[in-house]
Amino acid sequence: MLPVERSSAGAGQHTGQRTLVIFGASGDLSSRLLLPGLGSLLAGPRATSVRIIGTGRSPLAPDEWTGRVRSAFESHGEIGQVAADTLATTEYVAGDPTDVEHLRALLELAGPAPVLYFSLPPAVTTAIVEKLRELELPEGTELAFEKPFGTDAESAAALNQLVGSLVPEENVHRVDHFLGRTAVLNLIGLRFANRLFEPVWNAEHIESIEIVYDETLGLEGRAQYYDNAGALVDMIQSHLLLVLALLAMDAPATMDAVEVRSEMARALRSTHLYRGSAIEAGRRARYAAGIADDRVVPSYADEAGVDAERGTETLAEVTVEVDTNRWAGVPFTLRSGKALGVARKEIVVKFKPLRHLPSGLNGARDGETLRIGLNPGELSLSVPALGVDGPYTMGQVFLDATLPSSSVLPYGEVLSGILRGDPLLSVRGDVAERCWEIVEPVLAAWRAGEVPLDEYDAGSAGPATWK
Repeated sequence: MLPVERSSAGAGQHTGQRTLVIFGASGDLSSRLLLPGLGSLLAGPRATSVRIIGTGRSPLAPDEWTGRVRSAFESHGEIGQVAADTLATTEYVAGDPTDVEHLRALLELAGPAPVLYFSLPPAVTTAIVEKLRELELPEGTELAFEKPFGTDAESAAALNQLVGSLVPEENVHRVDHFLGRTAVLNLIGLRFANRLFEPVWNAEHIESIEIVYDETLGLEGRAQYYDNAGALVDMIQSHLLLVLALLAMDAPATMDAVEVRSEMARALRSTHLYRGSAIEAGRRARYAAGIADDRVVPSYADEAGVDAERGTETLAEVTVEVDTNRWAGVPFTLRSGKALGVARKEIVVKFKPLRHLPSGLNGARDGETLRIGLNPGELSLSVPALGVDGPYTMGQVFLDATLPSSSVLPYGEVLSGILRGDPLLSVRGDVAERCWEIVEPVLAAWRAGEVPLDEYDAGSAGPATWK
C-alpha cells in the first residue's frame, strides 16, 4: 500500500536553499540533460540558490567536475549570479554508492533536507535504496528517480515499497521530463480553460487520437541502455502513456499535486489494450541501413554494442482504449521510432464528421483535425470550409498558432518542482506501476515471437506494409 499524499497544496514545499546530491553525476545523462536543465532554471526568473554534490564511482578532480558543471550551465547562455554561486560551492565525491559509509558521509556533507537524485539504472538505484534503509535520513529528504522506474510492474512495486519505507510519497519524485515540456503543460489549458474544446472532448465527437514521437536520430551510442529497453519501454511506457493521461483525464478540482495526479491515475487505471488483444494491439519494427536526415545510418543490428539476436525494436506502435463513459470505443494509438524520414512529434485528435450535410454540398465530409506539437509547441486545426475548389465544394482550411514557450528546459521545470518539494510534475508510485501493467501483455507477446519484427530502411516512413 502506497503512502497517502497530504492534501494541502503547499504541503512539504521548501523555499530555502536545497542541496542536490546527484548519484551517477559523472554519467552522460547528468552532463547532457540534468545539469543543463538546472542551468536553465538558475538563469530564469524562478532561480533559487542550489548546492550541488556530485558522486560516482569514477574519480574526478575538483576543477574537472566544476568544469563540467560550468559547461552545462553555459550551454544555456551567460552564467548569472545565482548560477555562479552554485558553481562556487559545488563538490564531487567519488565512491561506491552501495557502501553505507560512503552514503553516510554524503548525507553529513549535504546537511538538512537534501534532494537525492538517482541518475542511474534501476538495479543500481534499488541497491542504493536498500543501503539507505540502514541510515537515518535527515527530515525533509526528497528522493528523485530517473526512468525507467523498475524494469516491470513487479520490480516497480517492490521499489515503491522500499522507497515508501524511507520517505512519504509526497517526497518521492519519479522523473519524466516530458511532464516539464511547455507543450505538454499547455494541454491542461487546452483541455480545461476554454469553451471550444472541453464540451466536445469525448467519444461522442472524437473518432481517434494519435500520440506520436518519431525521430530522425538513430541509436547515437546508447546501445547499453536502448538495446535492453527498445522503443516501447523507452518512449511509450515511460512518456507517451503519461501524455495520454493528461489528454484523457477529467478536470481536477484544483491544480495541486494530489488532485491532478489522482485524475491521471484514474484515467490510466481505465486504460487497456484496444479490443483486449496483445497481438492485434501492437506492432514493432527495426531499422535497416539507410540515410536519415542526410546522415548515413547503419543497420540497427550492426550498431556497436547491439545484440542482434535480442530482437530489440526501434519502432513501436500500441493502440489502447480508455474504458470510461467519456472515452469508451475511441482508439488511442501511441507510436515512437528512431531513424525515420520525418521527425514527427505531435498529438493528432481526429473529430468525427457531421452526421448530416445539406444536399448539394460536394467534397469530402471529413471532420476537424487538431494537431498539437510536442516539440516545438505548435497548434494546427483543420476545419471544413466552402469555396476551396468551388462555391459549394467542401475542403479543408488550417488555423495555425504557436504555443507559448519557456526559457527553462524540461529538466529545469521538473527540477524546480523537486527543489521546492512540489511533486505535481512527478510520477506517482501507482501510476509508475500501472504504465508497466498496460504494456506488459504486448512485451510478453513480442518476446514469445507472436508478433513479427518488421523492418524499415533508415530514413523511410516505416515498414512498407504499415498503413
